[in-house]
Amino acid sequence: MYSKEEVLELARELDVKFIRLQFTDIYGVLKNIAITVEQLEGVLEKGITFDGSVIDGQARLRESDMLLKPDPDTFVVFPWRPRTGAVARLMCDVSNPDGTPFAGCPRNNLKRILAEAKELGYQMNVGPEAEFYLFHTDEAGQPTTNTHDQGGYFDLSPMDLGENARREMVLALEDMGFEIESSHHEVSPGQHEIDFKYDDALATADKIVTFKFVVRAIAQRHSLHASFMAKPIQGLNGSGMHIHQSLFNDGKNAFYDENGDGQLSQTAMWYIGGILQHARAFSLISNPTVNSFKRLVTGESAPIFVGWSEQHRSSILRIPVRRGAATRIEIRNPDPTCNPYLALAAMLKAGLDGIKNKVSPEKAFKKDVYDMSQQEIEQLKIQRLPKNMYEALEEFSSSKLMLEALGDHIFQRIIQLKTEEWEEFHQQISPWEINKYISKF
Repeated sequence: MYSKEEVLELARELDVKFIRLQFTDIYGVLKNIAITVEQLEGVLEKGITFDGSVIDGQARLRESDMLLKPDPDTFVVFPWRPRTGAVARLMCDVSNPDGTPFAGCPRNNLKRILAEAKELGYQMNVGPEAEFYLFHTDEAGQPTTNTHDQGGYFDLSPMDLGENARREMVLALEDMGFEIESSHHEVSPGQHEIDFKYDDALATADKIVTFKFVVRAIAQRHSLHASFMAKPIQGLNGSGMHIHQSLFNDGKNAFYDENGDGQLSQTAMWYIGGILQHARAFSLISNPTVNSFKRLVTGESAPIFVGWSEQHRSSILRIPVRRGAATRIEIRNPDPTCNPYLALAAMLKAGLDGIKNKVSPEKAFKKDVYDMSQQEIEQLKIQRLPKNMYEALEEFSSSKLMLEALGDHIFQRIIQLKTEEWEEFHQQISPWEINKYISKF
């Protein structure tokens, strides 16, 4: 927990010259304004004005002055930049000119939902598992879809050619305060995963956007492009971001009950019930692109069925085996293109709704749904996630809870942007269509 004075002292001690004031737009894409250290004290005190229209994920259409207010706790130096005249960053909240929180700021919105949880006595802890691909770049430095190696699950060099880049990523992340739990080659050629320890939800959301930034920066130093796109290559595994989450109450895990069924508490069961009840609605936030739904298809390793299990991974929600303080749920359908501030707010709101309304989930899947016949699936009335963005958009738009989770400003803007995105996609003529129909018709 840094004070403003401690940040100024650290900047002097570490010979920081430039500070990047970072924030995300509505898509979760990291943005920044750079200042010199001479301006740091004033910015920490009063913030800095900027054109807030960028927050909505749109081009600059008008002057709309907003304030960036740095969070002193997020001060950290970029370890891959020169140590003399070093570069640091601060994550920022966006405020209205009068200093009140801006309703369109994703970070502010997550804080709002976390405050609701706190009123109920809960703190949310989150641990993500983000996958990504390493691709070669072309002569102009632009990304290709040529994978960096032909390695597979848990392979090592010489099959895993990303080992050195991944090692530098881990070292840089550790220098920035991450506790890295593991890193390894994933299932598909050129696919990788780095897992870091759970933290409270706001800190984890900050870490997810920082993680993606660091991974891409280090990859670039190896003449590679790191992509977090959900399904970049047809026929290879998509990249997911499983999100482990738990609630704590008075320092104790609220999901654990030694005497409960499966040692899960009633709170955990209601939270699961809320997640499953609203999963189709929040899929537009957890899987926010047209491409996201090309990962969520039959025959892939990604889950598509709305349900939960303690053994099988075909359902969107799984219960990892550890109990006690480590009791948690794992939501498996999100992918790393999501805005983590919005995704965590939507999921937490869904879980809290389950607790408030005592929503009990259907029985856990004892059989892998992928091994069930279509008739079995229909008999058990097992829902699946939306098949495309349009279906997800319809579910989202009609959800009162998603409106409450994101607030009117973000909710309406997402509907507008995603409608435009779907219409743009829907008008494209793909190579598949040409190959399928040009000769036949």
